[in-house]
Amino acid sequence: MDIREARAEDIEGIRTVAHHSLAASYGHALEDDIIAQAVERWYDEETLVDDLDDSNTEFLVAVDDDRLVGFAQSYVVERRETVGEIDWLHVEPDSRGIGLGDELLAALEQRLLDHGVTRIEGRVLAANEAGTDFYENEDFEAIGERTVEIGGEPFVEKLYSKFPETGGRQVLSEAATLPDGRQVYVALDESVRGSNGPFYSVYLDRDRTERYGYLCGNCDGFAVSMDTMGRVVCEDCENRRKPTRWDASYL
Repeated sequence: MDIREARAEDIEGIRTVAHHSLAASYGHALEDDIIAQAVERWYDEETLVDDLDDSNTEFLVAVDDDRLVGFAQSYVVERRETVGEIDWLHVEPDSRGIGLGDELLAALEQRLLDHGVTRIEGRVLAANEAGTDFYENEDFEAIGERTVEIGGEPFVEKLYSKFPETGGRQVLSEAATLPDGRQVYVALDESVRGSNGPFYSVYLDRDRTERYGYLCGNCDGFAVSMDTMGRVVCEDCENRRKPTRWDASYL
C-alpha cells in the first residue's frame, strides 16, 4: 500500500472512490441520485485540479497495486489559530477494516502539523455511525453539531476536534464586546469558511446556550446577516460564506 500526494491522473479514481464510499456510508439514508449529484458537484475535474494546485490543501491518496482505494482531503485555514479542516476521508468499501483509514489520517495529520496546525477538525453526518466511531476512536472529541438539509430532509452533522500535539479537548471561547456594550463569547472552534475569512459562532453566554449570531473573521465585525437559504454575508466587508459539504446550495 502506497500513500502519496494526489496527482491529476488520480482524478477519475478519486471520483470513483468517493461515489462508492458515499454509497456505502450513506446509502441507507440518502437516495442514489443525491449521492451521484454530490459527487458531480464536489469532485468535478475543475474543482479537483484547483485543490491539487492549492498550497493550503493537503490531498493524499492510497494506492494498492496501481488501484486507488482511498483518499483524504483537508484544508489549512487561518483563523485565530491555524486549523486543519478535514473535508473528506474516503476508503473503498472492500478495502475497509484493514486500518487504511487510520494510515491515511496519520499521514494527513503529519502533513497538517508541518503547516503549523494546532487543531484539526472533522465533520460527519450522525447517520454515518462508522464515521462517528472512526473519529472517536482516533481521539477526536465531539464538540458540536448542526442541522443540514439534504434533498429536502434534515440531517444532523457532528463536529469533531483534536489537538494532535497536546491531546484532549480544549474549549475555545473568547470574550468580545458588541457595539452596544453587551459582552458576548466567540466560539473559536465553531466556524464556517468565508470568501475572505472564517465566520465564528457567537453566544450571549460562556456556556453557549444562547446564540447571538456570527463574528466576521476578516474584519472582526458583528454586522453579519444570514438569509433563509443559509447564505452568510458580512455587511461591512462583504465576506461571504462558502458552501461546504452537505450545504443545500450544493445540492
